[in-house]
Amino acid sequence: MSVDSGEAAAAAGQGKSDGGREAVIEIVSLYQAQKKIYPRAVSGLFARWRWGLVYFTQILFYGLPWLQWNDRQAVLFDLASRRFYIFGLVLYPQDFIYLTGLLLISAYALFLFTAVAGRLWCGFACPQTVYTEIFMWIEKQFEGDRQARIKLDAAPWSFNKLWRKSGKQISWIALGLWTGFSFVGYFTPIKELWASAFTLGFGPWEWFWVLFYGFATYGNAGYMREQVCKYMCPYARFQSAMFDKDTLIISYDEERGEPRGSRGKKVDAKAAGLGSCIDCTLCVQVCPTGIDIRKGLQYECIGCAACVDVCDTVMDKMSYPRGLIRYDTQNGLSQHLSPAQKLRRIFRPRVLAYSTVLVVLSTALLASLLFLRSPVKLDVVRDRGVLSRLVEEGFIENLYRLQIMNATEGAQRFDLSVAGMDGIQLAKPIEVDVAAAEARWVTVAVRVPPETAARAGAGAHPIAFHLSGHALDKQGAQAKAIEVGEKSTFVVPR
Repeated sequence: MSVDSGEAAAAAGQGKSDGGREAVIEIVSLYQAQKKIYPRAVSGLFARWRWGLVYFTQILFYGLPWLQWNDRQAVLFDLASRRFYIFGLVLYPQDFIYLTGLLLISAYALFLFTAVAGRLWCGFACPQTVYTEIFMWIEKQFEGDRQARIKLDAAPWSFNKLWRKSGKQISWIALGLWTGFSFVGYFTPIKELWASAFTLGFGPWEWFWVLFYGFATYGNAGYMREQVCKYMCPYARFQSAMFDKDTLIISYDEERGEPRGSRGKKVDAKAAGLGSCIDCTLCVQVCPTGIDIRKGLQYECIGCAACVDVCDTVMDKMSYPRGLIRYDTQNGLSQHLSPAQKLRRIFRPRVLAYSTVLVVLSTALLASLLFLRSPVKLDVVRDRGVLSRLVEEGFIENLYRLQIMNATEGAQRFDLSVAGMDGIQLAKPIEVDVAAAEARWVTVAVRVPPETAARAGAGAHPIAFHLSGHALDKQGAQAKAIEVGEKSTFVVPR
């Protein structure tokens, strides 16, 4: 909090105690500059797992748009034509329910994994973690490891500093733009996008998202890094509500490690009254969020296990047993549980409830996608311009607009019929050919005889349209029978 110097002097002059001593006024700032974190490179089992997931996720993300399936892009969300291709599936906006199911499955999977093993997602597969790992690797190639980066930042500008900083920035920007380009490639055919890249012929939509997503990747992974995890990500805030004392977390074995203190390799720790922790602070230096895991569970911990790897390395050098910092549970530490006992505690009510819901949702989604989903969709829209009219021979006629959506990758041929009232019929026979993964609108006139209209009376009466047809093979021959129906109403005027 800042205080005006005149006011501070006046207050100091007036602030005398009974003993004649002057009161001391201390000016304290409520805002502290963010200290830059310089994570140290680490190797070990969990580092290899983390890099394995980096390779897997990025090969998947960057490579999937280039994968071909049935002479088209395997995964393409074509917003302009409102069709979404996912390998053999062709989805329409009417299939939004499947996205809802996928989001529910993702949420329960996150709840389940968090209850069992803490923030494994954050530490190993979250895009923020993955891209931060890549950007830090690039930074290391240009500027060196932790001490070299600290020294370089503190040094005055020189040619050496300029080319290292410039090379890093150019590489970061290039990676960010390629990431944005790949992202847009899921919505615009990536081969067309690639051809346009050489002439800078992107449309305004493509330009915006390439630059926006590229800038977001550059800023989040290059500069904000741990601040995204600590201040922006909501998961860090509500994780404590999902943890319990049997959740697997990164833990420091305080009973074994304390009292900590530095010592030589040949010093007998027990004789010196010391624990296994040599207070090297390497666990703090490798932490991407800059915390000291020896202070216990903290919301900033993303569970990346970098401290586990580096501590195991130190224990090996000191000829101490590994595991001073390890994945463990609070009950496991306090009650000295064996691995078998901790494994049995996994199957507790919360975990069983999450697992049951997750299995039910996943089974339902897969069954509906693979077995229950109709390959053809039919929507019926009444013609609001002409609700009902009288035509030749006293027939009552209603007009409808039918949208036939082919959710397969083969051409379809359909015959249309209608039922639901005595003598109801189409004004003329309807045969419709719908190309692969296309939607077609058809205007249909439906009539009922005057005697049927008289018996039914004025008002809306239920009817049903029925499509029956076959998929056509490449030679145009009928191959597989397809049937679909849709309900509607027929209006008899007063």
